[in-house]
Amino acid sequence: MSARTSSAVLSPVAARRVFLALTFTRWFPVGLVVGLLTLWQLERGLSVAQAMTISSAAGLTIFVLELPTSGFADAFGRRPVFVVSAVVNVLGSAVLLLAHSFWAFLASAVLMGIFRALDSGPLEAWFVDTVHTSAPGADVDGALAAQGTVLGGGIAAGALVSGGLVWWHPFTGASALALPVAVFVALNAVHLVAVLVLLREPRSAEHLDTSGARRALASAKESPTVVREGLGMLRANPVLRGIVTVELFWSVAMIVFETFQPVRLAELVGGEERAGAIMGPVAAAGWAVFAVGAALGGWASRRIGVARTAILARILNGLGAVVMGLVAGPAALIAAYGVTYLLHGSAGPMHSALLHREAQARNRATVLSMNSMVASVAFGIAAPLLGLLAEHTSTQLAMVSAGAFSIVGAWFYRAARRAEVQRDAAASAPLGERPVPVE
Repeated sequence: MSARTSSAVLSPVAARRVFLALTFTRWFPVGLVVGLLTLWQLERGLSVAQAMTISSAAGLTIFVLELPTSGFADAFGRRPVFVVSAVVNVLGSAVLLLAHSFWAFLASAVLMGIFRALDSGPLEAWFVDTVHTSAPGADVDGALAAQGTVLGGGIAAGALVSGGLVWWHPFTGASALALPVAVFVALNAVHLVAVLVLLREPRSAEHLDTSGARRALASAKESPTVVREGLGMLRANPVLRGIVTVELFWSVAMIVFETFQPVRLAELVGGEERAGAIMGPVAAAGWAVFAVGAALGGWASRRIGVARTAILARILNGLGAVVMGLVAGPAALIAAYGVTYLLHGSAGPMHSALLHREAQARNRATVLSMNSMVASVAFGIAAPLLGLLAEHTSTQLAMVSAGAFSIVGAWFYRAARRAEVQRDAAASAPLGERPVPVE
């Protein structure tokens, strides 16, 4: 490594600060709309099935673009891809604010899908590889748990602000839901500026001496190779394959507590704007307990192991989604929502830590994006089907069905649990008997 490259590498402590700061600027704006997005679409004339189809379009867009964008991020660099994602985020959120029809909302969903595909993986991969530059092979579950806490706290704060803006409703000629969406657009622009200022990615000496155009061409040629290697790794690695399969089931549970929750609340309290005012503090509380859950997940993983914590949290999270569909009053629905989000917060960082154990520096973003890709396609297929089920039967039946389906996913953590047992046994073996790690 050249002196110029070495001096540009952040220390693990500094990298963690940037990682958590950009996590906050990325997710705080989401809190403004996390409980309002479906209500915003319903208020502007969409049906439940149409709203679910819009969500499906975003998920399928992510599915199509996940691997190409992550392969490019691994080959070309995480920072440029993350910057482009932040730009697309601003554009997609602006279209969301102005949308009044199914097709306009669809355009926004596609843009947001492009953003999510670009956004998925580069920041986390940048952080892990920066840490591993100074501390090769170091586990990052503690930092990922801290990220989950910051993410949950940021969304909770944003949701609380959102509820206050809906209650305030200073522009009586417009919908009470419009102001939070407008602030969402503005804060996405702030995130773009933060990315440009804070994120620095050292390049190798070869890259430092190559023009941007030549580097882009070389990276574009390398990207398909990285993607093929990632897919080959998924085929050859049963531990990774099981972890990624869990995401298929988990994403269906997320439809319950991210999309159906405000729809069901609107049914119980009598309208979208009234539900929107309530969803601000409710979503804030949900993401606050998500942050607590992330911290609890980190605590539990040090005592019972990462894989066992992930299994337990996934099962209980699915049961929480089932209970959300069974309860009959707004207070009970909100309580079940809070417990479900607590477990959602516990599961996420542990799942990510298991993924990182199976990834290497040159394909880390690809591995993360394969995981996200499976979630996106599952969401894209299940959301419209559950929307049709809700319209032809009831919202409650759709919620219970999705929650019950998600519980099955915990079964696929078995290989990761076995690998963890072997890993712990190797770590506790006498020094001369430990296997030599292969990167």
